Order: sequence, then C-alpha cells, then structure tokens
Amino acid sequence: MYDQGNGFCPMGQNPFPWESQFITVISVGINTNLMTKKDLNLWIMYHLIHKYDRLGFSSERIARYFGLDGRTIRKYLAMSEQDFEQCLISRGKREKLLSFYEDFVKQKLSEFQDTSTAQMHDWLKEHYPDFPDVTTKTVYNFVMYVRQAHNIPIVKPIREYSPVEELPYGEQAQVDFGEYNMRQSDGTRKKIKFFAMVLSRSRMKFIWFLDKPFTAQTVCQSHEKAFAFFGGIPNTIVYDQDRTMLVDENLGDLILTTTFKQYTKSRSFVLHFCRKSDPESKGKIENVIQYVKKNFLYNRPYYDMEALNTEAIAWLGRTANCLPHNFTKKSPESEFLVEQEFLKPYTPLIVQNMEIKTYTVRKDNTIAFRSNFYELPRGTHKGAGTQVIVKEYDNILSVYNLQDVPICNCPISVLKGQKITNTNHRRDTSKTLNEMINLAANYFTQKEQAISYVMRIREIHPRYTRDHLQVMLKVLPMSDHATSDKTLDFCLLNELFNGHEFEQVLHVHLLENQTSVKQNTIKLLNNGNLDKAVQTPQTSNLQDYENIINP
Repeated sequence: MYDQGNGFCPMGQNPFPWESQFITVISVGINTNLMTKKDLNLWIMYHLIHKYDRLGFSSERIARYFGLDGRTIRKYLAMSEQDFEQCLISRGKREKLLSFYEDFVKQKLSEFQDTSTAQMHDWLKEHYPDFPDVTTKTVYNFVMYVRQAHNIPIVKPIREYSPVEELPYGEQAQVDFGEYNMRQSDGTRKKIKFFAMVLSRSRMKFIWFLDKPFTAQTVCQSHEKAFAFFGGIPNTIVYDQDRTMLVDENLGDLILTTTFKQYTKSRSFVLHFCRKSDPESKGKIENVIQYVKKNFLYNRPYYDMEALNTEAIAWLGRTANCLPHNFTKKSPESEFLVEQEFLKPYTPLIVQNMEIKTYTVRKDNTIAFRSNFYELPRGTHKGAGTQVIVKEYDNILSVYNLQDVPICNCPISVLKGQKITNTNHRRDTSKTLNEMINLAANYFTQKEQAISYVMRIREIHPRYTRDHLQVMLKVLPMSDHATSDKTLDFCLLNELFNGHEFEQVLHVHLLENQTSVKQNTIKLLNNGNLDKAVQTPQTSNLQDYENIINP
C-alpha cells in the first residue's frame, strides 16, 4: 500500500486513492460562482498536480495519470497560483468564434438571467440567418464566457410558499393516481395502478387498485368506492388535469369527458382542477401517493387484484389511518369521527359508461380494441368506413351500430395481441332454423325421413343444430337425390348423427359413383385385338436348351 512517508505504491494500483475528495479552490480575484466548469476543473487539476508532487511522485507518473504530456505537468509545477490565474485569464481573452454576437447575448442574459444555452442558441439562429453552424458545446462555452465577463449569474425564479390554513371539516378531498411495479412469485414484474383519495382535514385515506389503465368509468367507480368507505361525500374534490376526467381546459373553462360529466351531475360535490404542472397545490394527496408506494407496496409480492385490494384495506385500518399524522399529531381515524358528521349523505349509485366511442370495422369483420382484435358477426363490415359504437359493462365489450342497435357482446381480454373469436359470429343467421331444415329436406326423396334425421341431431346437439345444418347444406348441392338418400340410409343405420360425418359419407358415395362411371365407359381402340386375346403363345422345350449347354 502507498505510504505518504516514503512515496511507494505497488504497480497496477491507484496511487491516488484520495483523488475523489473535494478540493476547495481559493483564488484571489476569481469569483467561483461565475467560473465555468472547465476553469473549475483546471483549478482542481492544478492543485492535485502540486499535491502529488509534494507527496513525492515524479512528473512522468503524474502525467500518465492525468493523460497529459510531461512538459505540461512541469509547466504547471513551475507556476504559482497567481501565474496560473493569469494563464486562465489570458486564455479567456482570446478571440472567440462568436465574439460578433456578444452584445446580443449580453442583452438577452441581462433581461432574462435564467435563459438556458439551448434557448440562446435558438435565439441566435432566429435573429441571425447567417449564424455559423457550430456545436451546442461551442455556444455553451461562449454563453458562460459572457456570463463570467459581465458578471451575469444564473438566477432561477423562486416560487414563494406560505402555509395553508386548515380547512373546515367535510370541506375538501384530494384525488390522484399512482402506479407501481410489483414483484410476482415467478420473479417477473406486474405493473399495477391505483386511485387514492384523502380528506383534507382529517387525513382519512382510501386507495383502490387495478391491473389496467383507469378509464372514465373506472374513475367514477373509484369515487363510489371511496364515498362508500367514508360513508359520505365532501363538498369539494381537487384533481389533476387527468384525461379520464378532463378533455380540455382553457383559462378555467372545463370540458369534461362524457361519462365523468354525467356522473358529477348525479353527485353534489364541486370540482376543482389544479393548473397544469402544479402538484404543490394538492400536496396532501401527493404525500399519500408516496406513502402508499414506500410503506404499503414496497417489497410486497403480487398475487391477484382481489388479494391486493383486501390487503390495502387492512393496511389502511392498522397503519395509514391509525397512526398519528406527522403534521396534525392526531390519528386520522379519531379526526374522521368528527369530520364524518359534516360529510354529505351517501346513497349508492350504479355507474354506467356514457362514453360514445366509435371504432372502424376491418374488412375481416374485426375491431381493434386495447391491443386486441375482437371478431364481429359476418356482414358487419359494409365497405370502407364502416363504424360501430363500443361500450364497456363489467368486463364485457358491447358493440352497437351507429343507430345504437346491439350487434354482439364479447368478454374483454386482459392480455394483448390476442384475437377474440366467437363461432356464433360465423353462422348464417339470415335464415331461421326451420327454413334451414326444410331446405335440407328438399335434397332427399324421403323428406320426412330427412327431417327426422335432423331432429335427432337437434336432440343430441341442441346448441349446434344450425352449425350441423350449415355443413350439410354446403355438401348436398353437389349430389343427386339417389346419392343423398343412400347417404341418409347409411347414417341412420350406423347412427351417425353429425353434420361432418354425413359430409364424409356423402363424399365416399360421390367418389364411388365417379369410379363406376369411368369403368362403364372403357372402349377398345381396335376390335380385332379380341382374337389375339384368346390365342395361346408357343413355348420351347427346356430339354433342348439343356442338350445344347451340356452335350
């Protein structure tokens, strides 16, 4: 190890383990507040070089450590602090590439001291069309030079805060949303989102978790759960400008989403939306969001949403609403006993989705909804631009046409990249079942027997009778009455009451008919060949060959 007394250090080890310690720069006539980062680094390097020299290291070794030439190290060692300071000052007085724009930069910095370098770069290009093509680092160095030369420090605006008086009981609640990545049993992460509401006076809290993004409908449902938990409704609720509740805001004119607007009309609380990028105006709920993340969710394993919401209610009872609040020094539960008397009465309300969302129907009769494709009945697509209305009811996707006539219902999938199909959508529903039975019976000679066969299928497969009939009607037009009757007899004899089995038997009989037709139509090219067919060919005596080979 290195010894400051003898200056030895094993090869391959850092000879300066104390290099990361802060070095105070004391220089006469230099204002470190206006000093550029580059100048400050040079001063630190200058003092480190002299320090390592006093500890006995050679200039060559110091040069290798700093990545400099040995002559540069020796030049710095020969300089006093005053000499090095004059070296930096003279370097700053060199002709700048952007010197022509110094007055403009000075004027802008004097008027707006918090101007960033990026903003100044844009102003220079805007006011000077012939501004040279330089890097942002060059502009940064020049702006810092102007600040130092004209004593224009960076002054950022400071927002003044004052304590807020405690609101009356029952006057206000604050709402916000949060999200967190929880660890599952298999080691993977699960992103969950949660709704939080806190009563401003008592600090009584409520949270509710979801495993999917909040919508206008689930936001309204969250309010209902919170009001049921508190047993009442506050006079005013404070919100962020969230897209699930607010479409737009223009100088106080609020445009609410359809579902949230309909919901607030049925409730008697006043809406208060904070300004954009102003979380300080609802600090109580901001603290609750962090409290939930750092106390309840931290290192908690995820199993399912029902278990998580049950655990959250238990946590509220034993910790969040039970322990004394850091500011009021009172338990939220004890304060809530007083505040509950000032809340407006609560009666349960069923939240319905009032949003009207139109989706374009693709040519394969599907719609894209939340990264999944949902199949619609055949014939829904009626050309380019066909649209349908989509509504959500308890994890069920209800599809309507533009006249608000129901088309179908599909279960909403929590996965992504899936195609949710329904075989019922592929059925031909233009004809009634009785019409299909009579149509199939017309392909047989014995219609009563055919109807009896179909009714037997209906007894065995009551929910899929239409599907079996569609299979039969697909193949029956390819045969004549004789083949259809033969197929029907075979199916009845062998108790094959299935549309696909009927199809296979019919195909076999059709193939037999084609084979027999080919055999009956064989014709000889030359009738004279029939005489040759009855002739017996001459044969040789094997003994003759034996005598020739073995005389």
